[in-house]
This record gives sequence, structure tokens and C-alpha cells, in this order.
Amino acid sequence: MTIRVFRNARIHTGDPVRPPAEALAADGEEIIAVGTEAEVRAAAGVGAELVDLDGAAVIPGLYDAHIHTANYARERSQVDLRHARSLDEALAAIAAHAARLAPGAWLFGGRWNSNQWERPVQPDRHALDSVCPDRPAALPSVDGHTVWANSLALRMVGVDRTTPDPVGGQIVRDEHGEPTGILRESASYPLRDLMTAGDLVDELRAAQADLLALGLTSVHDIDGEDCRAAYLRLHDAGELKLRVHKAIPAEHLEAAVEEGRRTGEGDDWFRTGPVKLFSDGALGSHTCHMIEGFAGDEGNHGIAVTPYDELVKLVRTAAGAGIAVATHAIGDRANRLVLDAYEEAGLPPGLRFRIEHAQHVRREDITRMARLGVVASMQPVHCTSDMDLVSALLAGQDLASYAWRTMLNAGVPLAFGSDAPVEHPNPFAALHAAVTRTRPDGTPPGGWQPEQRLGVGEALRAHTLGAAYAAGEEGRKGLLTPGRLADLVAVDTDPFASDLDAIARTKVLATVVGGEIRWQRST
Repeated sequence: MTIRVFRNARIHTGDPVRPPAEALAADGEEIIAVGTEAEVRAAAGVGAELVDLDGAAVIPGLYDAHIHTANYARERSQVDLRHARSLDEALAAIAAHAARLAPGAWLFGGRWNSNQWERPVQPDRHALDSVCPDRPAALPSVDGHTVWANSLALRMVGVDRTTPDPVGGQIVRDEHGEPTGILRESASYPLRDLMTAGDLVDELRAAQADLLALGLTSVHDIDGEDCRAAYLRLHDAGELKLRVHKAIPAEHLEAAVEEGRRTGEGDDWFRTGPVKLFSDGALGSHTCHMIEGFAGDEGNHGIAVTPYDELVKLVRTAAGAGIAVATHAIGDRANRLVLDAYEEAGLPPGLRFRIEHAQHVRREDITRMARLGVVASMQPVHCTSDMDLVSALLAGQDLASYAWRTMLNAGVPLAFGSDAPVEHPNPFAALHAAVTRTRPDGTPPGGWQPEQRLGVGEALRAHTLGAAYAAGEEGRKGLLTPGRLADLVAVDTDPFASDLDAIARTKVLATVVGGEIRWQRST
């Protein structure tokens, strides 16, 4: 194996008892020495290859604990409506994209956010028909919990006025009982199953370069079985350059149990993760499950996507097979029900159970999370994206929202990620949000609910060692210490020595995975 010495750097190992180092040596994929350059070169021996990092700051490889890499990869070539500020702007972008597609091809993409439109009204199929009458179109909202479909797409999946709402979903209807084209939660699943055009292996191969350029060395992927198969093909071909912890979709749990899958099986490049369950929807879609109703819509308490008894059954099935559980829960009612289900089913030793998002929680349930050892897998940019929406829809409720400080102080393990493509996968945007609770432009001054801010070291730990802990991989990842994997990132901004606002502008200079430079910025 090749021994490399990474030198001329200020290396933050992530270990609070170790001062910053000058150099690091890797023998193959593992770190063998960290310290002064003299110490490290002595440990590496005279034949080691020297890699000069030109005075860069170095941090442990960043680990995204919640990302939809297949969706991210596919959406790189689909219509993007994030920046539309009105229905007219969205329709103009859709029309332009449709003109570039082959005749009859489905139109996918979306990520529209009507909450931010000049007139925040839900779009309908008639508006979409006006620019896309001759091809089916299905466009997820920014949070991914609502799909806007045109009339042709609805006909192709058999949705009409006689179609009942599925369990855990809603077909929104007009005053005449006709579907409007808005499908929430499980009602959108038939359309989501069709959003798989293209060669996913090629798309993931291209997308991993994007992620490496952002400093990500590991991901916890939340997408489906097609994504698993594509990653395994890349792995077998020796083309996997970042490490993957792969979740199991709920609908595949029984098959995964029959196959004998267990959380943690695999190697350092690809491992089986937990089963991903859903308790509720999302705030932006008004489908997160709340104890109290939304302001201005008090009769709406959101949607319980998975009924409680079924949730308990799924947790028991997974735990009994050695599969950990990660459950999506955003509203306070959803978070409480997930904790109830975990307690009722029992949390077996050796498996890390998680709540994905854990956005709006009652304080007594944070105490329960700590007592049960449940990991809060959270995405800091959701806070800065949604703060105005939270203030409007959840006004007056006794909630701890995006309560990183409260959770950390209570002893809840934190793991950070992006939820891309809902948000951009840039981890430095997440770190900035965690330590400032402001948008990139510095608003609101002082941060939204600033008492929940984290320190730089705490935020970085959640995006490295915390994410590794959530996956049961803390012995291999998250710190730059001997015996762990040589996954590290060289950056132009030292997060511990710079102004907090500079963190969001950090540029990655090189990303090292397994002791090899997998991405490097061009000079």
C-alpha cells in the first residue's frame, strides 16, 4: 500500500484533547500518525509520498446523515423551480424546459415553493395544462411531500373524482369534487414511482463529483432500491469514490429481512443502513402531524402517514431482524408517536434508532429522546429556510423548534445533513446555519431563536462524528486519529479562526477519501 504524508496544513482532528496538527500520514486507507511534521514523517518512513496542502485548514471528512442522492442526481437535469417567485414565473420555466424534451416524455423536477410566491396560493392542474398540455407532468414541492400534476398525468395513474384518498395521503379536490392536481403524501406515490427516467448509475457517478467538491466523504442515502443497486454497480466497478450508508425503504422491509440484510453489513465503502419509515409530512405542505392545529387553519393537524399500530409493527419487524430504524417526524405529535412506538416495540442494544428531522418537539419529549438514546438526525438549513413559515403557522405553540442546543444539553445525539435535493447539499451552509441561525445574508440580525445556536466545534462534530455515530460507524469515521479512515477535507477557511459569516463562503480545496485525493480544485 502507498503511504502518504499530508503536510503543511493546520489539521483539526475533531478530538478535543488533541491540539491542531501539522501533518497526517495514511497507510492505504487508514491513518497511522497525526502530529508535527517531524513526528509524522518519522512514523511514515523514508519512502512515503509527500502531499503539500499549501497551508490549508483541514477538517475530518464531512458526513451527510440524510440525503436523497438518487433524487439529487436525477434533478441535475430536470426543471428547477426553487427561484420562482410567482405562479407565472414557475409556468414560464416549465414551458421552457418542456420545449427541450422529446415529444411525449414526462416532465419531472419541480421543487416549487408556493409559500414564497407573491400570491401564496396552491397551483392546480389547469395552470400546468396551459403550458404542458401534451405530455404528462409531475412536479414535487420543495419539501417533497406534495406533487403538482397535470391532467394527463392524473389520467395515466387513474386519479379522478371517484378515487378515494389513500391511507396517509390526500387528493386535494375543488368545490365540485374534482382533483385539483395537488397530491399530498401517499396520494403522490404512484407518480413518484414513475420519476426514474435515465441511467441512475451514470447520474450517480456524475453527482458524486458534485458531493466530493463540497467536502462530503460519506453519505447516508435515503432513496430506494434502484439507488442501492446503482451504488453496488459503482462499487463493483471500483468507481465509488465516497462512502455510502444505504437506508432500506419501508416498502422493501419484508424483502430485506428475507434477504438477511442487517444494519452495518458491508464494507467501509458501502454498508446497509436502517429502514426508513414515515410518521408524518412536512410543514410547508401543512401535513406535519401536530398536537395543535396550524394558525389560520386550526382544524388541520396534519397527516399521520403511517398509522401508529402499523408503525409499531414495522419497528418490531426491523429490530427483530437486526435492522435499525430511522423515522421521519417533523410535527410534535409525530415525534411523540415515534418515541411511543420505539418504547413499545423496544430498542435492542447495538442498533441506533433515529428520528429524521425532529423539527418541532415538546420539551418533555426531548428528555425522552435522551433517555432512550434516540439520535436526532437534523438539517440546519431547514431552520433558516423555514423560520418565517414556523413563525406564521406555529405561532403561540409551546415548541422547541430546530432545538439543537436544547437537545445537545439534554444529551440527545445530534447528526447533521442536508436533505438534498430539498436543500442544497453544501455542508458549509449547514454549519453556518447551525452556528448563526441566520440566512446567508445575515438576517435576522443575531439569529432566529439564537439561544439554540451551537459552537463551531459542536456543529462540525454533528456533521462528522455525530453522523458517523448515527450510522454505528464512529469507530471508523468522524475523527482524524490513528486507526480511523483517512477521510479529510482541505479548505480555504479555518472555521475555528474565521468570522462566523465566512463559514458559508468556505471553498473546498481538496477532498481525500481513503488516503487518496478524490477531488481537487483547479488552480
